[in-house]
Amino acid sequence: MATRLLLRPLGPRLKATRHSTRPFSTVLDAPVDPKTQQITPPGRAQSAFKDAVVAEAPRTNWTKEQIAEVYNTSLIELTYAAATVHRRFHNPAAIQMCTLMNIKTGGCSEDCSYCAQSSRYDTGLKATKMSSVDSVLEAARIAKENGSSRFCAMGAAWRDMRGRKTNLKNIKAMVTGVRAMGMEACVTLGMIDAEQAKELKAAGLTAYNHNVDTSREHYPSVITTRTYDERLRTIKNVQEAGIHVCTGGILGLGEKAHDHVGLIHTVSTLPAHPESFPVNALVPIKGTPLGESQSVSFDAILRTIATARLVMPKTIIRLAAGRHTMREEKQILCFQAGANAIFTGEKMLTTACNGWEEDKAMFERWGLRPMAMEETIGEKLVVSTETFDVGSEHSTVA
Repeated sequence: MATRLLLRPLGPRLKATRHSTRPFSTVLDAPVDPKTQQITPPGRAQSAFKDAVVAEAPRTNWTKEQIAEVYNTSLIELTYAAATVHRRFHNPAAIQMCTLMNIKTGGCSEDCSYCAQSSRYDTGLKATKMSSVDSVLEAARIAKENGSSRFCAMGAAWRDMRGRKTNLKNIKAMVTGVRAMGMEACVTLGMIDAEQAKELKAAGLTAYNHNVDTSREHYPSVITTRTYDERLRTIKNVQEAGIHVCTGGILGLGEKAHDHVGLIHTVSTLPAHPESFPVNALVPIKGTPLGESQSVSFDAILRTIATARLVMPKTIIRLAAGRHTMREEKQILCFQAGANAIFTGEKMLTTACNGWEEDKAMFERWGLRPMAMEETIGEKLVVSTETFDVGSEHSTVA
């Protein structure tokens, strides 16, 4: 006869415990990326640098921390990655040749610490009246004959365009004339309002240059007569008019590496990336507050170019002021790291410039060629007013 064993609890009855359930489990209790459903092991967070290397399209939601990670990558890895991305989005042999003409020199009321054209500083520069339409178009014709596809014909030392209706009329005639030659036309006229931007658009303007110069944080130590947000408002007006934005900065203004990161963050978090990003190296001019500044290190220039290429893969990156101080090998390193435009011709606004023949010889040695105009003009930028908050920390200019 079987014996029944009765098991009694040895202590007070325990309450049932409810356990939560989930559809699956893993050996490591690791976070899962909701988009890819891939596990990200602890201690191996997603790398902004690696994301940039494999990107197939631009993005405008960069954080300063992510850009800093890219910028601070070892230079040998950074430039290699930038070259890889550059080849994905651009022909590495094509360099846009741009020629700049200053149509009105000196007499500017601004206090930009680096600029010879400010009336506040004794630099020996004499103010001039605005150039005639015919003289500008003749200069554009010569530039085109020498291989330039963009004529930045309208550099003018003005704070803004208020009360300059006659000047604006002549500038529109210059723009129309340059475009009729089959060239891109770019101007830089200081601050402009929405209506002025629309007039320039109607004249056929390709691009408007309005640099932000440096990071938002460092900016007040360089300029006090125009705020960072005033620059952003001009960029907003230009973008909303459907004109390409050309905006960049100047390296060597007494800034730190984190200001290079801040500069790139400003332009890369626009509703749309700028069509072109000029990288200038300060050319110190005696008589200006920065006239005795030390030259910025080349590695800082190269890091800025390479980071900009990874963060803004479709943007034209222009090696601008200060290029004449670089040996040819340094220029080639910049091209390999993502720079694909230069200023060439007789001079910049008030500083020296590499000449056409010099650049043609360099192109021949390295297998480069002038970029055709159809390789640079894309769809015009149309920006919704709701997406551009000028007062925002993340609003930035092109």
